[in-house]
Amino acid sequence: MKYYDTVILGAGLAGLSAGCVLTRAGKTICVVEKNSSVGGLARTVEHRGFRFDLGGHRFIAQNNKTEQFVLDVLDHNALIVPRSSKIYLRNKFIDYPLKPANALLGLGLKPTIHVLADYAATLARNIVAPRRPVSLEEWVVKKFGRAMFDLYFREYSEKVWGMPCSRISKDWAARRIDGLSLGEAIKNAFSGRNTKQIKSLADSFLYPLRGIGDIAERLRKDIERENTVLTDTSVVRINHDGHTITSVMTKTGQHLHGRQADDYIASIPLTQLVSMLRPAAPPAVVEAAARLAFRDLVIVTIMLDREQVTDLTWMYFPEKNIPFGRIHEPKNWSPLMAPKGKTHIVAEYFCFAGDPVWSASDTELAAMTVDRLSDMGFIKAREVIDSSVLRVPKAYPLFDVDYARHCDVITGYLEGFKNLHLSGRSGMFRYYNMDHAIESGIETAERIRNRRPSSQEVEPALVEA
Repeated sequence: MKYYDTVILGAGLAGLSAGCVLTRAGKTICVVEKNSSVGGLARTVEHRGFRFDLGGHRFIAQNNKTEQFVLDVLDHNALIVPRSSKIYLRNKFIDYPLKPANALLGLGLKPTIHVLADYAATLARNIVAPRRPVSLEEWVVKKFGRAMFDLYFREYSEKVWGMPCSRISKDWAARRIDGLSLGEAIKNAFSGRNTKQIKSLADSFLYPLRGIGDIAERLRKDIERENTVLTDTSVVRINHDGHTITSVMTKTGQHLHGRQADDYIASIPLTQLVSMLRPAAPPAVVEAAARLAFRDLVIVTIMLDREQVTDLTWMYFPEKNIPFGRIHEPKNWSPLMAPKGKTHIVAEYFCFAGDPVWSASDTELAAMTVDRLSDMGFIKAREVIDSSVLRVPKAYPLFDVDYARHCDVITGYLEGFKNLHLSGRSGMFRYYNMDHAIESGIETAERIRNRRPSSQEVEPALVEA
C-alpha cells in the first residue's frame, strides 16, 4: 500500500491544477488518469503533422489570478487570438455576435420585426403575469420571447443536448454556454450593449501555440518534477469507513495497487465515483446517480491540401438537417496546428453513446462530414488528404430540469467524508468553462493546504445571460 499526502482521481484541468498547487507546496501526491493522455476534454491530438483540440477551447479568465497562473504555466508562450465567428442559418452567414445591419440583411426585415414585436409583447406579459422559469424553454421565452426562442434557440439547443428544451434546465442559459447565447447576441445587436463586457462574446482569447492541450501537458511536467502522474490507470474501488476515505485501488494493465492518503480529490465523473464506493453508497444515492447523465461527443477532423478554408475561429450550425453542430479551423488559432500549405476542419457531433452517430464507422463519419462540407461549398472532395475520428464519452454533464435534486442527494452524502474533495466539471457535475475548472482545482488544493473547511468553497461567478 503506497502512501501520499493527497491522491487525485482524474487528470483533467481541475485535477492537474490541484496537483500543481500541492506539488509547489511540497506535498506528496499521485494523480491517477484512466486515459493515455492528460487534459480530459481540453487536450490536443497530433495526427500525421496536424494538431487539433477536441472542439475549439479558448481560454478567457475573469479572475486575474487564474489568468496569471495559466500564463506562468505556459511560460507566456501563448497567442492572443481575435475571435471571428459566424452562424450558418437558412443558407446564410450571420455574424456572431450579431450586428444590427447584419441581423437585418442576413435574416431579412420581416423576421427581425417579428422577433422584436414578440419580444416587446413578452416584456409586457412578464409585468402582468410574472412566473418563475424552470426549463430552458421557459427561461428563454420569458426573457426574449417565443419568436426568438424558435428562431435562435430551439434547434441548436436540442441538437447539442439531445432532449427537448422543455426538459433542459434553465441553468444552461444561466451559465452562459455558447450554444445558448445566440439570443443574447441578438439582444446586444439591437440594444447597443458592449459585447466585450460579456465573457462568452469576448472579441479575443488566449491560446497556446501548440494547442489547448499544452496547458495540461505543462501542468503534468510541473507535477512530475516531484510527484507522479499515472496514465492508463483506472480507479476500480474507493474504500471507506463511513466517515473517511481509507484507500483507493487502482489498476494499471493487469496490476492492482492500493493507494492511501490523508486527502482525496475526485475530478472523475460524479456517477463513477458513487459506483466505486465500498461499502456501497445507500440505495437513494445510487438511484440519484443513475438519474444523472452526460452528453457524448464525436470529433471528425478532415485534413485538406489547401492553405485555408475560412478566416473564422468558429462556425455554428443550428439546423438539425446539418449533422454537426460546430466547426473550427485550428490553423486560424495558431499557425503551428497544421503543416505549411495545409489546413484542417474539425467538426463536432453531439450525441449519446450507442446512437447512430456514435455507432457509425470512422469511414462513414468522415464521408458524411466531407459530403456536407462539400455540399455547402466549404471544401472540394479532391482536396481531402486524410481524416481522423475520435469518440469522447461523458464530454458534458447534462442538466435536465431534475438534475439539481439528484445532485443534492449525492453531494449531501459525500460531504460526510471529511477527506474527500470534489472538483472540476465532471466531479462536481457543473458546467465549468476552462477557467472555472482550473479555479476549482486551485481552490480545492488551497483548502487542503490551508485546512479550510469545505463550506468556504466559492462558486465561480456566473455571467447573467
